[in-house]
Amino acid sequence: MSTARAPRCRSLRRASALAGAAAFALLALSACTSGSGSSSSGSGTNFVSGTGEISTVQQGHREAAPALSGKTVDGADLSVSDYKGKVVVLNIWGSWCSPCRAEASNLVAVANATKSKGVQFIGINTRDLQTAQAVAFEKRYDVTYPSLYDPTGKLILRFPKGSLNPQAIPTTIILDRQGKIAVRALKALTESELSKALDPLIAEK
Repeated sequence: MSTARAPRCRSLRRASALAGAAAFALLALSACTSGSGSSSSGSGTNFVSGTGEISTVQQGHREAAPALSGKTVDGADLSVSDYKGKVVVLNIWGSWCSPCRAEASNLVAVANATKSKGVQFIGINTRDLQTAQAVAFEKRYDVTYPSLYDPTGKLILRFPKGSLNPQAIPTTIILDRQGKIAVRALKALTESELSKALDPLIAEK
């Protein structure tokens, strides 16, 4: 009986792995793009589209972010849930990505300016095959906040389908103080754009 099941179990595992790989491949296809279309606001999503690249969810209609934890590019353990009570800015980036390089100094400037206001920046580094590439990027742009190392996109794929999930690289997702998804930007951000998205969340009680 167990031997008859084995091929089917292997087949299911293979299908699951292929599905995950396919989903990440779709994300990779949109990597390093600023996004030119408008963000979908289909029924039931309860979020308001802004420029078509930055979407904001009204308080009371936000979904909880998935559990995100693992090793940082420096080898330390990190769990995003440890920062509940703070506004958390998640930036998905890769050292190979030109728009990521373009926005890096903007993220650093806003991170430094808002740290005392209860804001925590966390990167999610993806598709860098070696941590050395990510570490060199952080050194070049004086990035002092931590980044989870996610070379195959496993953390990215934890965001529920239909939510404000990452769909391009770079993507910035902002969590409110309850750990819920409040903002998604499918583009490289300026200091002004990021500050404008953060200020209402900092002010929320």
